[in-house]
Amino acid sequence: MSKHTTAVTTSLAILALASLLSISGCGKKPEDKPATGGSQAPAAAAAPAASNSGATPGVTATEIKIGQSVPFSGPASAFGVIAKGEAAYFKMINDKGGINGRKITLISLDDGYYPPKAVENTRKLVESEGVALVFNSLGTAANTAVQKYLNDKKVPQLFVASGADKWADPQHFPWTMGFAPSYRAEAKVIARWLLKEKPAAKMCVLYQNDDFGKDYLRGLKEGFGDKHDAIVLKTASYEISDTTADTQIVTLQGAGCDTLLTAATPKFAAMTIRKVFDINWKPLHIMTNTSVSRTAVLTPAGLDKAKGLVTAGYIKDITDPTLADDPGLNEYRAFAKDYLQGLDWQTDGALVYSFGVSMALAKVLTQCGNDLSRDNIMKQAASLKDIQLPVIAPGVLLNTSATDYQPYAQLQLARFNGNNFEPFAEVQPAE
Repeated sequence: MSKHTTAVTTSLAILALASLLSISGCGKKPEDKPATGGSQAPAAAAAPAASNSGATPGVTATEIKIGQSVPFSGPASAFGVIAKGEAAYFKMINDKGGINGRKITLISLDDGYYPPKAVENTRKLVESEGVALVFNSLGTAANTAVQKYLNDKKVPQLFVASGADKWADPQHFPWTMGFAPSYRAEAKVIARWLLKEKPAAKMCVLYQNDDFGKDYLRGLKEGFGDKHDAIVLKTASYEISDTTADTQIVTLQGAGCDTLLTAATPKFAAMTIRKVFDINWKPLHIMTNTSVSRTAVLTPAGLDKAKGLVTAGYIKDITDPTLADDPGLNEYRAFAKDYLQGLDWQTDGALVYSFGVSMALAKVLTQCGNDLSRDNIMKQAASLKDIQLPVIAPGVLLNTSATDYQPYAQLQLARFNGNNFEPFAEVQPAE
């Protein structure tokens, strides 16, 4: 099992990806790998006063230990770079003295996008490593597999890296909270836009055959309403273990669709863009915001082949030349120049995402003050009001409450011009 630790002891090392968000499915079980070497962070700033947080696992006078299970290997390994960005962010926080005098230690374990491995990793984090909380573990299936366990143990499962609706259910799972707008809501925004701009659309859908992909089907049904069956002509699914989805794409083209929604993880998203181009199919191609990373999807597919792609996202496009002097992105760029050397930080939306979600957790922990009990961590996570994070699209605000565990509920439609995504509509409410 790979173990990557950042803060007082070790810094994380990983790989490369995408923007957004999240997902499910099963892959090949990863092989165990040796832990990476590390660098030591400077000593903590002034130690905080004594508090009731001593009873919280992972919390001492000088440290807050957190953990995550992510795919550094396997079919969704492109998402591994998110964890590296998070490790770098917390190293920056630690270099500045930590949060209220405590350094952040992030332990990140490889699950290969394989839920049984994610279960093993999560149990290790809670029962052996003694983390205070689980942060931004990735994948719908992986997080579903550990959700009940973490709630039974009353361990915060914070800012899940998946857009499934199930992370916003405080009545049944009060210790679980997502981050990104839900996939279902994203599909509803797309459906409402199409009803207005292209009401005669003939749509096909390619989706991953799991909760991730099926959430888009649900959202389209809700968004199109009684017009759904007239607009959505055909759907086709693929398994995460498949080699390609070429056959499905050819089948969808044959259905006579002029609009294609692709709900896929980065590997299949890139292959779909290429295949659609290669068979000379020219639909209005809409892509889940999870898989519009220039580094992990668009460049491998071919920027020319991705031109015209539409998505509904919430994170600023780091490659947009009109944002070259954007104050929020400049804050990210200043951090990246010092802490993300060797990574594609100038074009990879996944690293921009990692900056935003890490900042959100830092905000929660700062609000906790000296009460780092798990109860208070969740209370503060559910008390975020109208926060405009620097890398999030203007007007898309982070809000939570005790009854609302969906931090983001707004999306911005944008179209890829061959170099970057250009917003072309007002920010849309998800519901």
